[in-house]
Amino acid sequence: MAAVRGYAVLDTPPDTAFDHITSLAADLFGTPIALISIVDEDRVWFKSRHGMPLEQIGRDAGLCASAILQKQPWLLADAAGDPRAQAHPLVTGDFGLRFYLGIPLSAPDGSNLGTLCVMDRKPRSVTRRQMAGMHSLAALAMTLLDLHKTARQADAALAQAAADKDKALRLAHMMANEIDHRVMNSLQLVAGLLSMQSRMPSDDDVPTQLKQAAGRVSAIARVHQHIYLSEGIEHADVGQYLQRVCDDLSVMLEAGNRGSIAVSGAEVKLPTARIVAIGLIINELVTNAIKYGEGKVTVRFADTETGYTLSVSDEGDGPPPDEILKPARGFGMKVITSLVQQLRGALSIGRQDDGTGTRITIAFPREIALPHMP
Repeated sequence: MAAVRGYAVLDTPPDTAFDHITSLAADLFGTPIALISIVDEDRVWFKSRHGMPLEQIGRDAGLCASAILQKQPWLLADAAGDPRAQAHPLVTGDFGLRFYLGIPLSAPDGSNLGTLCVMDRKPRSVTRRQMAGMHSLAALAMTLLDLHKTARQADAALAQAAADKDKALRLAHMMANEIDHRVMNSLQLVAGLLSMQSRMPSDDDVPTQLKQAAGRVSAIARVHQHIYLSEGIEHADVGQYLQRVCDDLSVMLEAGNRGSIAVSGAEVKLPTARIVAIGLIINELVTNAIKYGEGKVTVRFADTETGYTLSVSDEGDGPPPDEILKPARGFGMKVITSLVQQLRGALSIGRQDDGTGTRITIAFPREIALPHMP
């Protein structure tokens, strides 16, 4: 039955190619009836019918259902005297069948789909020439079925290729628009950072100011680079993203082996607009933790009942919580505060659970609107 379904031939319109075969079979034997049958679960359906008014009959009433159970031709030279068919409805009923020859139509995998058969209401004998001709016609019918199947599969493959092409074009268009959007907003963010830094009171000279500005512009570039390494363009996995960013920071800040920054994150995908803000926050907090903290730096992202939490902690005996962010109270702290506000979040400072080190935690809701985020 799986093979029958694979050929998708049941209930298809008449086909003159198959009709020629049944016509030739009837002429070869001189019988009034010749059929190309396909055996379904509960019926025998005729793809081509010469001399048969019915389109199908019940499976129990069809000799073809018996013929497909073997590989050899099913021959009833005189059905009335053949014990295999003496009680069959076609033999005992009004139809009065006496002669039947069915050649199984075998698929390449050996499955029998149906038969090419000839019938008559009187007994007949079969010559070798007739049997050889019947085998040739059955092979031709099977070849036609295979060609139809191949053509249908080719049409489906072509349609799928066209659909894939359209999908690829739509994706390319979407990516182009998304990239344009990100570039524009990234430039706006860079301009905002430079403008913010230009207003910061500082005794540093211009080269130092430019170096600090360049470092933060580079951070923006790295944040976007890691987003483009993600599988999707609109969403990214937070845990995987944070791991890539922290691996990059570990190398850049010469923090030793990659294990010096440990990352743990819940399997959550967020819109890339929010990922950008998270990446820039991590860039500032991890940089400060490595420069001013001690021991291993741990970055955690968690999915809680009330929303998401993002934390950065170190293992040192740091200053009291109210003194922790003093090294970053300048421009870096303003960047962090601005990004936390964009996430509609709240920032808290404290110790780790064992009372040591420093932990900075940002809690923010699951669903927020982030206008003008790169």
